[in-house]
Amino acid sequence: MTDRSPPQYLTTLAEFAADTPLAHISEAARARARWVIADSIPVIAAGMQQREMRAYATGHLAEAAPGPAWVIGAGKRAGALDAALLNGTAGTWLELDEGNLFAKGHPGIQVVPAALALAQASGHAGADVLRAVALGYEISARISRAAHMRLVFHPHGTYGVIGAAVAAGVLKRFNAAQMLELINCAATMGMASSRQTLLDGATVRNIFTGHSGYMGLTAARLVECGFTGEIDGVGNVYGKGLYSDTFDPQLAVAGLGSEWLIAQSYFKLHPIGRYAHSAIDALEHLLTQVPGGRFEREALDTIERIDVAAYMLAASLAGKNIVSSFGARFSVPFALASILYHGGSGLKSFDDDAVANPEVQSLVQRVYVREEPSFTARYPREQPVTVRMTMKGGAVFEGRCTVTKGEPAHPHTPADLAGKFFELGEPIWGKATTQELYGQLMALENITDFRVLAGEMLL
Repeated sequence: MTDRSPPQYLTTLAEFAADTPLAHISEAARARARWVIADSIPVIAAGMQQREMRAYATGHLAEAAPGPAWVIGAGKRAGALDAALLNGTAGTWLELDEGNLFAKGHPGIQVVPAALALAQASGHAGADVLRAVALGYEISARISRAAHMRLVFHPHGTYGVIGAAVAAGVLKRFNAAQMLELINCAATMGMASSRQTLLDGATVRNIFTGHSGYMGLTAARLVECGFTGEIDGVGNVYGKGLYSDTFDPQLAVAGLGSEWLIAQSYFKLHPIGRYAHSAIDALEHLLTQVPGGRFEREALDTIERIDVAAYMLAASLAGKNIVSSFGARFSVPFALASILYHGGSGLKSFDDDAVANPEVQSLVQRVYVREEPSFTARYPREQPVTVRMTMKGGAVFEGRCTVTKGEPAHPHTPADLAGKFFELGEPIWGKATTQELYGQLMALENITDFRVLAGEMLL
């Protein structure tokens, strides 16, 4: 007869998610969760402006029921499920969303859209949202850390379903037994997402995060209706050959309540895949040795070659056949070439015009990326990359990165993050609305009802 007793690690995670009050979440974790929420909203809004995303939102909302939740950046509202789907999809379009090397992906953008949408639909307080995001993020990040996901899978749309579901369960005040059922249900509701999508520049990849929010909310609804999950859905999916061949239950609960993975996350200022940021940091270090800190465009022809040595995941972004703006965001050669040409890494450095620019494309072909095994061995605690630029006259410049900017050991300043918020938000909402929204999000615990916040603003 099959033993119906759930494994202890899963019971521990469920009890932690159901019973941990906001006051027991560390100050650092609460502060980071507040910023994860605040950072995600303008990132979603900016992603929503992309041509394909606007078309998708318009078509989807034409067939969706009305509701109170923001479709952020579209100036419209919808039901929680539809808002979570659309906002999650928009949130990864520009590659500016928060991430976590230890969780091996981007928990925030898979949790925040579901939590915000449900909070606006049900009138939760800001403190409830903060708690839900912190706990949903933490449980899902720990599950991902404990697994050794096959690289064939893209991490979006996998463990993020669990994070979104836990956040929903927290907002719905699920008890430990319900939370256990919820985690087991959500574990089996991920998708077989392909990592090749990002290497091919395939924008279908952006639906993976929308899937997480949509299915996470659906999992919570299923549990409310009496649906049940496997006895150990997490262990079966993440440790028996589906996403991963191995899963360490003890690592999933190690330090639970004292070590917060959300406090070890990173924020992004460059609109490209995270691993390329290490190469950009190395390039920026190199440019400190160049008079004026940059090359004039007419001098770019004097660059003979650029050699990049990187840890394995950064070295995987070595593609040179860049034909789309989205594909440009996952190429170290394009990132370095376009930043050298434009003098910075703003959105215009990765748009369609930048991709079509023959001078940028010429420089792309002179960038050579290889893996350095000793660097891979130091990852993820360090993210070492070196960039060596050889000039036609024989001069050589070198730059290096040890810890990527934005990591906890090398953090961006609050001013950096606020600058990103306003840079993305003001073109869409205007200065006054952006300022009001920023102020409310920085004092998230003072929001008594997210329906009031939604009623005051149409984002």
